[in-house]
Amino acid sequence: MPDEKIFPNGMMFKKPNPNAPDFVKGKLSIKVDEFVAFAQEHAKDGWLNINLAESRAGKFYAELDTWVPDGGRSAPAAPQEAPAGAPFNDEIPF
Repeated sequence: MPDEKIFPNGMMFKKPNPNAPDFVKGKLSIKVDEFVAFAQEHAKDGWLNINLAESRAGKFYAELDTWVPDGGRSAPAAPQEAPAGAPFNDEIPF
């Protein structure tokens, strides 16, 4: 994973208009020709993951997600069933 941030060409993520409703979290602008070229260069298995974030200074930005799963880790274990004949406990622990 590179140490430097990779900002998608042709994509801008901005704060919403001050008059926008509360459920609007931001505005995404895409310059299609530039973004398509960027996506074709960086896509893995047909997918392109982009993080939408806020800088320490409060500016919104888009960044290519370069995270790659660690090949040495195993998948989470499947939930185990209670043994046959065990009493059923339907209490929720919280």
